[in-house]
This record gives sequence, structure tokens and C-alpha cells, in this order.
Amino acid sequence: MPSLGADMEAGTLVEWLKKPGDAVHRGDIIAVVETQKGAIEIEVFETGVVSEILVQPGTKVPVGQPLAQISAPGEAVKPPPAAVAPARPAIPEKPRAPAPPLPLSAPTVAGEARRRVSPAARKLAAERGIDLAGLKGSGPGGAVISNDVAAATRKPPAARKPGLDLAEMRKAIGAAMARSKREIPHYYLGTTIDLSRALAFLERTNAGRTPDRRIMIGAVLIKTVALALRRAPTFNGFFQNGSFAPSKAIHVGVAVALRGGGLVAPAIHDTDSLSLDDLMAATRDLVERSRSGRLRGSEMTDPTITLTSLGERGVDSVVGVIFPPQVAIVGFGRPALRPWVVEGRVEPRQVLQASLAADHRVSDGHAGALFLADIDRMLQEPDKL
Repeated sequence: MPSLGADMEAGTLVEWLKKPGDAVHRGDIIAVVETQKGAIEIEVFETGVVSEILVQPGTKVPVGQPLAQISAPGEAVKPPPAAVAPARPAIPEKPRAPAPPLPLSAPTVAGEARRRVSPAARKLAAERGIDLAGLKGSGPGGAVISNDVAAATRKPPAARKPGLDLAEMRKAIGAAMARSKREIPHYYLGTTIDLSRALAFLERTNAGRTPDRRIMIGAVLIKTVALALRRAPTFNGFFQNGSFAPSKAIHVGVAVALRGGGLVAPAIHDTDSLSLDDLMAATRDLVERSRSGRLRGSEMTDPTITLTSLGERGVDSVVGVIFPPQVAIVGFGRPALRPWVVEGRVEPRQVLQASLAADHRVSDGHAGALFLADIDRMLQEPDKL
């Protein structure tokens, strides 16, 4: 059971997506785990063959306990114990009686109008645990074919999204933040940034684009923080076991408010290497999956720093609390029109309040000031992002 955050002590295995004998590759989704922050898709970090399932769906498992055994490629695969049935979701679903493949002309469910299912589609549905009764066929005469089953597999089934207990999530967040304030010697810095050039850049870039292709100021801020971290490695990494380990990769965690309450901050991987268009697409995807309960485990464990922005809520500034084992969090408020001195003249300018909360065991105010100054400098040269 992976640790999906400093506030996680255990998780409940909801569903296995692989069974004994299945080949897996690094990065494949192998299971779904329910935590205090919702359902998380668990990736496998080894390539090989699932040789044994050690934990059955519905079991609450402490962090660190093995869930399954994976044999290396070519290694003899241990057959599953006779008592272990093929993994299936813990959440009850309609019982399906196994049946041999039927010809296209045979009905699939007793009493149902005569539907047709190809043998290949029936075999694939059985392998993937898909209920044929709910599928609409696209084959000749409305027959269910393999493509219909594959399309249903790609859609997140309702059973994989357990109800989110917001009270438990709030309890988990509170425990993590209390630990952070108790154990991490925070220091705080803030600055005001002239955002006029960045907003003018966005206006030029988005001219003529449809709404779904427009770049928002949030993507610009994320990219700016990621690039500034290249020159400020003391803010990018983890403090664990009494020492700081800087991360070679830059994975900015973006705070996402969930509908109905609660908060998650999953990572956008390799943030500094993404173009603004790719970063905007990744942000939209991350927000959508966060709110629909389809995050991956690596997105919850990989953030090397967190960015929080409450500007869209009308807040002028925000000062965050570090999420351990990270060592810094950057906050942005809303762009606001303010009088600003430009070359000795007072002009109306859109400005932004930026903040940094950082771990004094790893960095100091001097380094933090340089980091914020880098963010400011890059926002004055948005064409270079």
C-alpha cells in the first residue's frame, strides 16, 4: 500500500484491475484504493507478471503492506491459491452467470430482446468484467462487437468511485497541517508583481482561439514557478529522515478545490518541460479527474512543491502551509487593478500578490527572496516561457 500523502496511514483496496497471470508494465494501473481523499488509481512500478494477489477487495491495509506479488519477466509464476477467486470489485454488482460464447444470433440475457454478441466481444467482456447487458451494440443489426466492449472499458465505471467522506478528508487535512506547523519551522515572504505584460501576452496569444484552446493565467503562473525552480533547487524536493533530498525532476502540485468541499494537490509531472498549451491541457485534465475521483497514485506522491491560488475566489493574497515532506508552497492571489509607479509616473496596472512559505531547515529568506524575484522577472518576459 503506497503512501499517498503525509496524512495517510491506511487505505482500503476497492478493486483489482489485473489478475494473477496478467503481464504488467511500469506505469500500468493495477488497482483502485480508497483513501480519505477519495479513490486513487494505483500504478505498478515494476515490469513483470502478477503472480499472487495478497489482499482482497474491501480490505483496509496499512501503508507499506504488500498488496500483490509480481514476478520478474521470465521468472516462474507462482499459481494463485485455489481459495483465491479472480479479483473482482468490492462494490456489489449485478451477478453474471458464466456462459460459453454464443453465436451472433443468440440472446445474451434471458427474457431480453434478442441481442447479438460476437464471440470475441463476449470473451473480451468476460476478461475485463464488463456487463454485456448495459452495452449498446454498433455491429450489424445492433450486435455487440469487440470495439463496444473496449469503449466501455475506457469509460470509468461507477463502481470505481466510492463516496467521498468530506468529514474524513477534513480530518486528514487537519492532521497533516497540524503536523506541518508543529514540525516544520516555516518562514514567510511576499511580493507584489506587475502582471500587465503577462496579461497582454495572453490576450495576443488567445486572439482568435476558441475557449477550449485558450491559455489561462494559471498555466502561466505554474510554468513560471517551475522554471524558477531550476535555479532554486532548495525549494524543490523532500525533507525525510532528518535530511533534505532535492528532486532532479520538477513536479508542481496544483491545489484543486473539490466540489462540495475538500482539497487535493496532485502533481503535473515534468512541469518545466511542458509548453504553455500542453500545460493548460494538463491542468484542465488534472482538475477534471480530481473532481471525478480518477487521480493516479503517482500524482499524489510526486509533487515536489505545491502551488495554491485563490484568485478566482476573489482573494487578494494567500499564504499556505507546507505539505510534508515538501519544503515549500507558493501562493497567488487575484490580479487587481492598482496604482503603480512606472518610470516615475503613476499608472493603473494589474498587479498580483505572490507569497512563499518555506522550510527554514532547508533554505532561508535570502534564497526565498531570490526565488520570488525570479518569478517576477519571468512574468515580465512572458514570451520566453
